Amino acid sequence: MHRGRVVFGAMEEVVFGRQAAEAIVEQVARVAAQRAFLMVSGTLNRTTDEIERIRAALGTACAGTFDAMPPHTPRSAVVAAAEQARAAKADLIVTIGGGSITDGAKAVQLCLANGIRKADDIDKVRTSHGVTPQINAPIVRQISVPTTIAGGEFTAIAGVTNEKKRVKELLTHPLVMPRAVILDPWLSLHTPEWLWLSTGIRAVDHCVEGICSNESHPYADAQALKGLSMLAQALPRVKADATDIDARLDCQIGTWLSTGPLAAGVPMGASHGIGYVLGAEFDVPHGYTSCVMLPAMMRWNKSANAERQAQVAAAMGHPGQDAGDVLDNFIRGLGLPRSLQDVRIGPEHFDHIAAQAMKTPWVPRNPRTIAGPEQVREILVLAA
Repeated sequence: MHRGRVVFGAMEEVVFGRQAAEAIVEQVARVAAQRAFLMVSGTLNRTTDEIERIRAALGTACAGTFDAMPPHTPRSAVVAAAEQARAAKADLIVTIGGGSITDGAKAVQLCLANGIRKADDIDKVRTSHGVTPQINAPIVRQISVPTTIAGGEFTAIAGVTNEKKRVKELLTHPLVMPRAVILDPWLSLHTPEWLWLSTGIRAVDHCVEGICSNESHPYADAQALKGLSMLAQALPRVKADATDIDARLDCQIGTWLSTGPLAAGVPMGASHGIGYVLGAEFDVPHGYTSCVMLPAMMRWNKSANAERQAQVAAAMGHPGQDAGDVLDNFIRGLGLPRSLQDVRIGPEHFDHIAAQAMKTPWVPRNPRTIAGPEQVREILVLAA
């Protein structure tokens, strides 16, 4: 018998297949914001006219722009953005960019609500050992326009890197979930191919680990299986023709669906857990961590969930085949890295990665029980 709880998040709308500038103006009016603070991709702001078009469309409702968020959302940049938003008297944050910017704005919401002005003070609002402290709810909320497809805009979780410890930490509150998400496939034409495709594999990883979880249930499965099917068809179409707007939108909608399991309380597994360590300690891009770890993870887990893995292979259009092989070939076909060696991580780091991965929230909930670091090491050897 299934048991569980699905909590519907604080997101009010998803707008898809519309140009960002016009959809943002509508959303700002809908929430009656008067001082929208933009947190945007530096590349988009400096090398295209997209952000300027959005600023022009907002007119006097635009209160400022922050465009200096590095990958993996370091604490120092979060605090810098929060100071700028505070000085601008922002009543709404609008993000236009990838996952690091989306997560950065979620963290800024908590900084503004809890008077955080120094990087070390983020300790007061972060989740530690699964426990989230009592914190003030965000008042300045967020609207997100993603330019990558990892899917973080659909969650109430932010990953922020503690530079001193070189570890990614979780911040969460139900209201850090954006009030609205705008999926604009035209804006994504500026996203580098490697980044679009690799964050797409991150979304595939959300689907796959959701489907393969011991805690999966039909509501989450329905979204994950459809999302996986859309991504499996659309990502190769974008690889074949970067200007295929319909394929790009299918990727975006597939990504939206990929976050269904997490939103519905289904945990991720060790691919995500190990990925946190590779990102925070070795600067491996978010999407690449999934490219490298997911097939190995499937092979290691197969003895525990072969039946669930068969659903993955079928959803990707290869019924009856080994899901680890299907994923391996799919990722390889997109020209993405397939091994730890490809992302310059050698066996001398495996013991350390294994020890750190045990501390992540997902490794303990992997479908095949991981009792200790030596088993994480087995997975790393499979991914070497």
